[in-house]
Amino acid sequence: MYSVSVKNLKRYFKVYKRKSGLLPALGSIFSRPVTEVKAVDDISFNIEQGELIGFIGPNGAGKTTTLKCLSGLLYPSSGRVEVLGFNPFERKSEFLKEISLVMGQKNQLWWDLPSIDTFRLNKEIYELPDTEFNSHLDQLAKLLEVEDLINTPVRQLSLGQRMKMELIAALIHKPKVLFLDEPTIGLDVVMQKKMREFIVQYNRIYNSTILLTSHYMVDVKQLCKRVIILNKGKIIYDGNLSDLVDRFAQTKLITVDLCKNISEKELNHLGQLRSYQFPKAVFNVKKEEAVTLVSKLLKKYEIEDLNIEDPEIEEIVRTIFSKGIHE
Repeated sequence: MYSVSVKNLKRYFKVYKRKSGLLPALGSIFSRPVTEVKAVDDISFNIEQGELIGFIGPNGAGKTTTLKCLSGLLYPSSGRVEVLGFNPFERKSEFLKEISLVMGQKNQLWWDLPSIDTFRLNKEIYELPDTEFNSHLDQLAKLLEVEDLINTPVRQLSLGQRMKMELIAALIHKPKVLFLDEPTIGLDVVMQKKMREFIVQYNRIYNSTILLTSHYMVDVKQLCKRVIILNKGKIIYDGNLSDLVDRFAQTKLITVDLCKNISEKELNHLGQLRSYQFPKAVFNVKKEEAVTLVSKLLKKYEIEDLNIEDPEIEEIVRTIFSKGIHE
């Protein structure tokens, strides 16, 4: 049995529209044009227990709507959704005790109280024994390096510290499935790195299934082997991140360290010069032209170092969104 199974999921919304001005406003009392927005449009996928999956896509692609359907907050317009064998929208207590949803822009902590009070409230909600609660709290606090902060009022914590406390509150009952919606949003670079390290550790220790949405491609690159790319409510790619690069990277980046200063004009004649600041020159060329360019460079100039690599994941994904996956 899959940990998460989605078949032909659709979630449509009705949006009422009206024209500006007094007369159209009065007219809308009696009749308003309705537009149907296809937030999630007939998607299917399966996830094994213990997988860490990246959900990526532009704003409005359907990522958060999908997570809300999987966690039972939204009822699907049609299709079948199963999480751990449960229908999420039934919101059975047995189901709710096995999942958790963390949204980077939402919070459940009591602002004027220490975080420990929220943890203890969740302990009672999830009916956790004292020994299990204390043991797991200690472990999470150590992993997140906040042992000395759990008794500090939430309003006195930094954004990064509050996000760590939100994670503890969401994970105190050891959920088997974790939905993370933009968990590093608003955090600085150092705190983002610590959050990513924690997510990897948690996934490894508890073999939990984690679905992660993020606009930061660094999160996805460092956390997820498999990605699901959504655009306009549809899945346009589902597979390994490395395969995405192999399939859609149409160019190669060739970086060379030159021994002698060469004019930019001369280098431009060899291939598309992306940047040049002696001694480093970076070329962006088609895959099939990479070998020819390297041969020319080695034959014509003294080279101290040479490196060939694929373009950044961000660039590939931007290309997919702007040009379309088939193109």
